[in-house]
Amino acid sequence: MSISDRVIAIIAEQAVLEPSDVTPDSTLADLGIDSLGLVESIFAIEEEFDISVPFNANEPESNDFDISNVAAIIAGIEQLVSEKV
Repeated sequence: MSISDRVIAIIAEQAVLEPSDVTPDSTLADLGIDSLGLVESIFAIEEEFDISVPFNANEPESNDFDISNVAAIIAGIEQLVSEKV
């Protein structure tokens, strides 16, 4: 599975949706993911890819990590994974 597919699978699981229901343009709000769901998704992504996502749940608006939509999250994860190597 590609990074994109794996991130979508994690987000879909958190939203209790099928991966096919999650599009790159989907926002977390569109998918029904609240702040707790976001934190759980971030933890799952960090565990899946063995990375640390620069995200502070206490100040989500002041993060450098873009969570505006699924495509932005995937791009951020791809960047973090490439920096890890």
